[in-house]
Amino acid sequence: MRTATSAFFFVQGLCFAGLLAQVPTLQRGLGISDAELTLVLLVVPVVAGVGSVLAGHLAPRTGSAVLLRTAGPLVALAVLATAFAPSAALLYPVVAVVGLLLGVVDATMNMQGVAVQRRYGRSLLNSFHGWWSVGGILGALAAVLAHSLDWSLVAGLALVATTGAVLDLAAGSSLDGAADGPAPTPGQVSDDAPSVLVPWRPVLLVGVAVAIVYLADSAVSSWSTKYVEDVLSGPDAVAPLGLAAYLGCQLVGRLVADHLVDRAGPVPTVVGGGGVGAAGLALVAVAPAPWVAVIGFGATGLGLSVVVPLAFSVAGALDRTGVAVARVNLFNYVGFVLGAAVVGGVAELTSLRWAFAVPAVLALGVVALAPAFRPVPATAPGLPEVQRTPPG
Repeated sequence: MRTATSAFFFVQGLCFAGLLAQVPTLQRGLGISDAELTLVLLVVPVVAGVGSVLAGHLAPRTGSAVLLRTAGPLVALAVLATAFAPSAALLYPVVAVVGLLLGVVDATMNMQGVAVQRRYGRSLLNSFHGWWSVGGILGALAAVLAHSLDWSLVAGLALVATTGAVLDLAAGSSLDGAADGPAPTPGQVSDDAPSVLVPWRPVLLVGVAVAIVYLADSAVSSWSTKYVEDVLSGPDAVAPLGLAAYLGCQLVGRLVADHLVDRAGPVPTVVGGGGVGAAGLALVAVAPAPWVAVIGFGATGLGLSVVVPLAFSVAGALDRTGVAVARVNLFNYVGFVLGAAVVGGVAELTSLRWAFAVPAVLALGVVALAPAFRPVPATAPGLPEVQRTPPG
């Protein structure tokens, strides 16, 4: 089950990054303006939120494994379908389908991750998200390979989509069918969903931390290269190193975070991660030279990498149906949309330096919210009964 769940995280990162890395090619092929491209990209997180809500509604009835087995390979096919869109008008519905499926998979793969972690009895979610980072890096490299070989957009996305679909189909049968929901027999779906009374307060607290992290992630992903090149006058060969440092250190952070959580606990880990992330963003905002900003971006990825997996751990402790996980996942898309709007708006009104100062200040909120990541006792009052009953 652990290997199968890791595979779905890997494929999600592979397909998502593989598509994003081909966006400039897609834009040129369809003759889309920058303004229209912004609208196209905005469709993904908005509709992905709908997909997460849908997953939270269906998981207690079907189980997350059924949804993930279905939606995982379909994400790969939907990513490939974007290459066949003949016009911008027809690209919108295709991208909407991509967003919907991404939302379903994001929620259900974290439900599976929580279930595997529960079975092992130790922190594992950071390692799963680490596989997402590995997939993301390889997805971006797949686009580099396609461009270097002068492949068409269809061929480039087909490489990613085929790899992703094959891996998901191979891993699907090994998912935990009793992780959540009523665990129906094959071919059956129960109409009697368990009563789910998930407390909103802990979901909101860790959810706000998740939104802050994804706001910073959106800022770095969208603006780091432009910042190094335009504001700090970095050469073309140096400008992408900010994003590379962020992604590389994010992966390192996730590979070691589970060990830190098991030794020190989630609260100190979040405090340290939020502090390092805030310091990294502050260093970016005041950087006098490109190499300083690259170090700052790396520190940001290293520190903030631990927050999101631990937020899903909290959600998994609140109920066993997957509803809390789906709700926390919504804040992913809230942060992404806010990041594009807030950072872009501040940059337009002032400068990119001030734009990166905003997430630097907000990252301190992660430190303040760290107590919300304290482990929830299985017998805590007010938790739904389903949590106190072992799965299966």
